Amino acid sequence: MDRSDMSDAVAAATFWRLIDHLRHRTDAQNVDLMGLAGFCRNCLSDWLQQASADAGQPLDKAEARRLVYGMDYETWKAQYQGPATPEQLARMDESVRRNKT
Repeated sequence: MDRSDMSDAVAAATFWRLIDHLRHRTDAQNVDLMGLAGFCRNCLSDWLQQASADAGQPLDKAEARRLVYGMDYETWKAQYQGPATPEQLARMDESVRRNKT
Protein backbone atom coordinates (compact mmCIF):
# COMPACT_ATOMS: atom_id res chain seq x y z
CA MET A 1 0.00 0.00 0.00
CA ASP A 2 1.21 3.50 -0.73
CA ARG A 3 -0.30 6.92 -0.26
CA SER A 4 -2.20 6.75 -3.55
CA ASP A 5 -4.19 3.86 -2.03
CA MET A 6 -5.26 6.01 0.95
CA SER A 7 -8.47 8.01 0.72
CA ASP A 8 -8.30 11.72 1.43
CA ALA A 9 -10.93 11.26 4.15
CA VAL A 10 -8.78 8.73 6.02
CA ALA A 11 -5.69 10.90 5.66
CA ALA A 12 -7.58 13.98 6.87
CA ALA A 13 -9.01 12.14 9.87
CA THR A 14 -5.52 10.95 10.79
CA PHE A 15 -4.13 14.48 10.47
CA TRP A 16 -6.82 15.93 12.73
CA ARG A 17 -6.28 13.16 15.27
CA LEU A 18 -2.59 14.12 15.36
CA ILE A 19 -3.57 17.77 15.84
CA ASP A 20 -5.94 16.83 18.69
CA HIS A 21 -3.20 14.75 20.30
CA LEU A 22 -0.70 17.61 20.13
CA ARG A 23 -3.27 20.03 21.55
CA HIS A 24 -3.72 17.65 24.48
CA ARG A 25 0.02 17.06 24.96
CA THR A 26 1.06 20.64 25.68
CA ASP A 27 3.97 19.18 27.65
CA ALA A 28 5.53 18.08 24.34
CA GLN A 29 7.52 21.20 23.56
CA ASN A 30 8.10 22.18 19.94
CA VAL A 31 11.86 22.23 20.48
CA ASP A 32 11.68 18.62 21.69
CA LEU A 33 9.52 17.57 18.74
CA MET A 34 12.03 19.21 16.42
CA GLY A 35 14.91 17.51 18.21
CA LEU A 36 13.35 14.06 17.94
CA ALA A 37 11.38 14.11 14.71
CA GLY A 38 12.49 17.18 12.77
CA PHE A 39 9.05 18.78 12.78
CA CYS A 40 6.78 20.56 15.24
CA ARG A 41 3.42 22.28 15.47
CA ASN A 42 4.74 25.25 13.51
CA CYS A 43 5.83 22.91 10.71
CA LEU A 44 2.36 21.38 10.65
CA SER A 45 0.79 24.82 10.42
CA ASP A 46 3.19 25.76 7.58
CA TRP A 47 2.28 22.53 5.75
CA LEU A 48 -1.41 23.23 6.33
CA GLN A 49 -0.99 26.75 5.00
CA GLN A 50 0.80 25.47 1.88
CA ALA A 51 -1.73 22.69 1.25
CA SER A 52 -4.63 25.11 1.62
CA ALA A 53 -3.03 27.50 -0.85
CA ASP A 54 -2.42 24.63 -3.28
CA ALA A 55 -6.11 23.71 -2.97
CA GLY A 56 -7.20 27.28 -3.72
CA GLN A 57 -8.34 27.86 -0.14
CA PRO A 58 -5.46 29.94 1.23
CA LEU A 59 -5.02 30.48 4.96
CA ASP A 60 -2.77 33.10 6.43
CA LYS A 61 -0.09 32.07 8.91
CA ALA A 62 -2.11 33.09 11.98
CA GLU A 63 -5.18 31.14 10.80
CA ALA A 64 -3.13 28.02 10.11
CA ARG A 65 -1.50 28.22 13.54
CA ARG A 66 -4.89 28.69 15.26
CA LEU A 67 -6.09 25.50 13.57
CA VAL A 68 -3.06 23.57 14.79
CA TYR A 69 -2.72 25.06 18.27
CA GLY A 70 -6.43 25.47 18.98
CA MET A 71 -5.76 29.09 20.01
CA ASP A 72 -3.64 32.04 18.98
CA TYR A 73 0.02 31.09 18.82
CA GLU A 74 1.07 33.86 21.22
CA THR A 75 -1.48 32.64 23.78
CA TRP A 76 -0.19 29.06 23.49
CA LYS A 77 3.41 30.22 23.89
CA ALA A 78 2.55 32.24 26.99
CA GLN A 79 0.65 29.35 28.58
CA TYR A 80 2.75 26.33 27.62
CA GLN A 81 6.14 27.12 26.13
CA GLY A 82 9.12 27.29 28.43
CA PRO A 83 12.59 28.48 27.60
CA ALA A 84 14.68 26.06 25.56
CA THR A 85 17.84 24.67 27.10
CA PRO A 86 21.14 24.63 25.21
CA GLU A 87 20.82 20.83 24.99
CA GLN A 88 17.34 21.05 23.44
CA LEU A 89 18.57 23.60 20.91
CA ALA A 90 21.57 21.45 19.99
CA ARG A 91 19.31 18.40 19.42
CA MET A 92 16.97 20.53 17.33
CA ASP A 93 19.83 21.92 15.22
CA GLU A 94 21.17 18.41 14.55
CA SER A 95 17.70 17.15 13.66
CA VAL A 96 17.03 20.06 11.30
CA ARG A 97 20.34 19.34 9.55
CA ARG A 98 19.15 15.77 9.00
CA ASN A 99 15.99 17.11 7.30
CA LYS A 100 18.17 18.61 4.54
CA THR A 101 19.71 15.30 3.52
